[in-house]
Amino acid sequence: MKSTNPVFTGLETTIFETMSRLAMAHEAVNLGQGFPDVDGPLDIRETAARALVDGPNQYPPMLGLPELRQAVAAANKRFYGLDIDWQSQVVVTSGATEALNDCILALVEPGDEVILIEPLYDCYLPLVKRAGGIPVRLRVTPPSWALDLAALEAAFTEKTKAILINNPMNPAAKVFSEDELKAIAELCVRHDVYAICDEVYEHLVFNGTRHHPLMKFDGMAERTLRIGSAGKTFSLTGWKVGYITGAAQLIDPIAKAHQYVTFTTPPNLQKAVAAGLTKDEAYYEGLASDLAAKRDRMAGALEKLGFGVLPCAATYFLTCDITGLGIGDTDVEACQRMVKEAGVAAVPVSAFYGGDAPTNFIRFCFCKQDHVIDEAMSRLENWMTADLQEVVAH
Repeated sequence: MKSTNPVFTGLETTIFETMSRLAMAHEAVNLGQGFPDVDGPLDIRETAARALVDGPNQYPPMLGLPELRQAVAAANKRFYGLDIDWQSQVVVTSGATEALNDCILALVEPGDEVILIEPLYDCYLPLVKRAGGIPVRLRVTPPSWALDLAALEAAFTEKTKAILINNPMNPAAKVFSEDELKAIAELCVRHDVYAICDEVYEHLVFNGTRHHPLMKFDGMAERTLRIGSAGKTFSLTGWKVGYITGAAQLIDPIAKAHQYVTFTTPPNLQKAVAAGLTKDEAYYEGLASDLAAKRDRMAGALEKLGFGVLPCAATYFLTCDITGLGIGDTDVEACQRMVKEAGVAAVPVSAFYGGDAPTNFIRFCFCKQDHVIDEAMSRLENWMTADLQEVVAH
């Protein structure tokens, strides 16, 4: 038989799905995949339910319901001072992953170079390759996760079409500094490069840290695509409602890509998200402070167990150094042992690299109920204590 597309043929199932399946098989506490274990605000869910019953439930406009696009434009103004024309500069997608796909399909041609920063969300590489793009990989390195500005500058060439930046960054829990963003912006302008900005964790930043959209920097309004996610902002990851904000001349081809991928997104969910985006400051501040408390709860327990907990300025995730713990020679082995023997699922950070990855870091997800975090930490403590006693006995 003729071959299938090599980009996807034989591509492994995502590490998140793999670890979730192992967690189910071993009745483990799942701290691997990044989703909360409670649903988002009741009023938003009630709005979706009423809209589903009341209808209409037919095709909404391809670009998204006007009320949601207006709400996205208003949120850009409210939080970042960005002036956005809702009619020409916003498109609603079925999740942020579709938004990424649409942006890459619309912008990247075969042979174009696309700069990616590792560790990276796992869909980036296959989407760029499927579009015929050539990935150019940089990396930020733990524990500081600082961006090497000299390496960044060297990555830009006459063939560079776009840079894809995840800010705040999964899994590094890094918020890019203003100096780093300024350097990226200056290089994009100098080399006439587009910026695809995955900013789904924009409201999940802690301890007074500020998120600065790259779109705000000089020369970037006309060349930046900013991707947001209702799933992360409202703890409703199963809804898969995303949105892209960008210059009209970029949104036009992206909308054409979108029409042949999903065409549209459930109208009742769009109505509910539109209502959610109008929530007051107390909601957004509470979301961040509640997650910061969960982060601290988990970090304290992991540090007591000997994990090297790295700084976490944003997102749902703690990255930990397992060096010297004796729970596995690599991050993959440690995670496999942990889920099978301790009943706790985590994710190996090496899965977020395209190759030549560090193998001594694992990632835990802390957007869980307190009793779930406590149970997971108790299981880890019991397992590691028993494992150490067994080593001493031998």
